[in-house]
Amino acid sequence: MNRRSIGRIAVIGSTALLAVGALAGCGAGDSEDGGDVELSLWHNASTGPGKEFWEQTVADFEADNPGVTIDIQAIQNEDLDGKLQTALNAGDAPDIFLQRGGGKMAAMVEAGQLKDLTDGIAGAAAEEIPDAAYSANTLDGKVYAMPIAVLPGGLFYSQDLFDEAGIAENPTTIDELDDAVAKLKETGVAPIALGAKDAWPAAHWYYWFALRECSPDTLAQAADERDFSDECWIRAGEDLEEFAATEPFNEGFLTTSAQQGAGSSAGLVANHQAAMELMGAWDPGVIASLTPDQQPLPDLAWFPFPEVEGGDGEPGSMMGGVDGYSCSVDAPDACVDFLNYIGTADVQQAYYEAFNAPPVNTVAQEAVTEPYLQQILEAYNAAPYASQWLDTVYGQNVGNALNVAVVDMLAGSGSPEQIIEAVDAAAAKE
Repeated sequence: MNRRSIGRIAVIGSTALLAVGALAGCGAGDSEDGGDVELSLWHNASTGPGKEFWEQTVADFEADNPGVTIDIQAIQNEDLDGKLQTALNAGDAPDIFLQRGGGKMAAMVEAGQLKDLTDGIAGAAAEEIPDAAYSANTLDGKVYAMPIAVLPGGLFYSQDLFDEAGIAENPTTIDELDDAVAKLKETGVAPIALGAKDAWPAAHWYYWFALRECSPDTLAQAADERDFSDECWIRAGEDLEEFAATEPFNEGFLTTSAQQGAGSSAGLVANHQAAMELMGAWDPGVIASLTPDQQPLPDLAWFPFPEVEGGDGEPGSMMGGVDGYSCSVDAPDACVDFLNYIGTADVQQAYYEAFNAPPVNTVAQEAVTEPYLQQILEAYNAAPYASQWLDTVYGQNVGNALNVAVVDMLAGSGSPEQIIEAVDAAAAKE
């Protein structure tokens, strides 16, 4: 899932446990010389259809591959990165795990923790997934993860609540977004849901303002050199500070989680208590899991992040991730077989149906019927430039510092300048 014509997105980035014993089944599988093979899988779909997808997919793979068993660990999304890093550093990593790419993946490659998949990709995974979809999981010409979903961002919203507020056209500029916020306030609903308790959803607002304020060259330089000296980074913070001053977010947004329960930001949209949410393309599936009947929100719609007047970013630029799955370096060869399996059209279509997110397999993409997902793919494929999420691009240490600094500013204890100071300080320690 990547660049114009799906083959043309300029992803930025360089050349992306509790006690370990509490998560049993980690580590490389048993011998493959005629004996049974045991694998472990970590994913982040801890409830609902997503969890059921992985259970069914693994059961089907095991049925087709006698002697191979896969132990599944479903880990809450916000906990996964930390637990995975702990397991990797301890040399006790799962065989198969969610890969976010960017600087996070680059650090794993540098540490020798990932299996090179380049020569192992075969069948439908090689023939029906475009090369561009692999680019977010490629480093120095080698592929380290199987892409499974393209997840561009934007604003997901309730068409019914927009209609009730008299918003006839989707906002295309920040001024128009301000006007929409004012109209929504008059109806008594929260204009924008934000789960700042988890930090990264709040930081997404800064990422998008940076995408609009900074040129592609500046973004690439920051990714390669950790150089944030351009004034566009300060302007992005000032844009967010000014926007937040209009009080567009739900009451208590600083203590609201993003995806856990009806009171989360996704839950507020699912239950029509908030009109919209800035999020990646996994959001429709999360929202669907939190509606009263646990079905897709009938009036859900989408529009891209508005343009910022005078910014150096290329109009129409997009941001988002390409979720994939990696094999740890010592994982059995059956791990690669499983990754090829999840790249097939049937599995990819099942993924789309479970997660309500666009798949990467081009045959499976033909099954996408929701207008908002079609719009997301169209906007992403037509984008003149696209970036991964900035915390993914910069890696865990710098990315976490960025996310926390944005929340501090929104809480009134930080500033645009202090965001850059925090990022510079984290980068200096690497």
